[in-house]
Amino acid sequence: MTGRTDEIRIGVGLSSMGYLLAGLGACVAVLARDLDESTSRLALLSSGFAVGLVVIAVVGPMLLRTWPLPTVLRLGSLVCAVGAVLLALAPAYGVAVAGGLCIGLGGALLVLVAPLILHGPTAAARLSRVNAVASATGIMAPIAIGAVDSLGPTGRLALLAAVPPLVALAVVKGRRPRPRVDPAGEPELPTSSPYARRGPDPVGASTRSVAVAVGLGWLRVVLAVGVEFCFVVWAVARLLATGLPVATAALLGSAFPIGMAVGRAIGPIHWRGWSPVIPAGLLAVIGTLLVSLFDTPAAVTIGLVVAGTGVAPLYPVTLAALVATPGLNPTRLSALGALASGTAILLTPAALAALARVADLRTAYLITLPLIAALIALTLTRQSAPNVRDSRPAEALTRPTM
Repeated sequence: MTGRTDEIRIGVGLSSMGYLLAGLGACVAVLARDLDESTSRLALLSSGFAVGLVVIAVVGPMLLRTWPLPTVLRLGSLVCAVGAVLLALAPAYGVAVAGGLCIGLGGALLVLVAPLILHGPTAAARLSRVNAVASATGIMAPIAIGAVDSLGPTGRLALLAAVPPLVALAVVKGRRPRPRVDPAGEPELPTSSPYARRGPDPVGASTRSVAVAVGLGWLRVVLAVGVEFCFVVWAVARLLATGLPVATAALLGSAFPIGMAVGRAIGPIHWRGWSPVIPAGLLAVIGTLLVSLFDTPAAVTIGLVVAGTGVAPLYPVTLAALVATPGLNPTRLSALGALASGTAILLTPAALAALARVADLRTAYLITLPLIAALIALTLTRQSAPNVRDSRPAEALTRPTM
């Protein structure tokens, strides 16, 4: 495949997955009505995606040693398409959960191969472009679900729009050869790739310091993803709690993806030497307070836009810092990043749902505040630590809106 073809294929895959994930919150609300289930029980849909991330974090390197990158890309596309069909047409709770799991497995494969295929000196710009398109595509999912739902049939049918491009991506064969494998058993990336092994760090960090750095970096990714998925899964349910009908709440659920797209377009904000996590986290706090403290549709919608704008840079920045940890293979660190994402998606939306059963969803949303506070505190600790080198630009590791 040529470089331009690579970018188009990855863009199609990530945009389709971004569409499905951005519609997840609206699907929870619609499924709760269609299947007569509680929204808290349907939180397992996000757990399906989380399980997919965890599984691929474990078996991904083995798949890359066995199959060429285009084959893994086609497999991920096909599995993701099957998940979209199951979720759109699910007649029962178990089928819907199976659909979420397939979307998780297939989507995790797409995320795994994207930075490996779009390697080279322009990798950051190319990844930034495809993820910007994916973020913009994600805006359409809640709007489409709400529009279809208002016309009579279930809004879940709007998810089928992602199936044709995913199937086309699975059918079209690529020609990129299988990546070589280094003696440690990791896929060997081209030396021009920003993810390739860089050799020993000049600082010469000890094993213990590397372990501590990786552990803290992993925890920062967990916190960032946890905050994001609280909004992804529960934004539409929060709008429903203000008294809106399902179709209208689904339409306004696009507020958070719109905020994410704005945040991605602006990019990480660097101010007076502070990490971009600090201003982004503070903006997310303001959005959370609007969502939680006010109970009118207008205020909640504005809060979702503000929160989305603040949340957008958190994952890319924290993942970039993790993968740039000196002394370890970046490919293995990327797998740890996927594991961190899966852990966060398993825990935080479910924790918010548990709190909502005890109090209400409006109060439960405050769970994001301690998560953001902990993320800011860990970021400040990292900045004050000696011999911490700057990470690569966060745009090199962006992902589609979740």
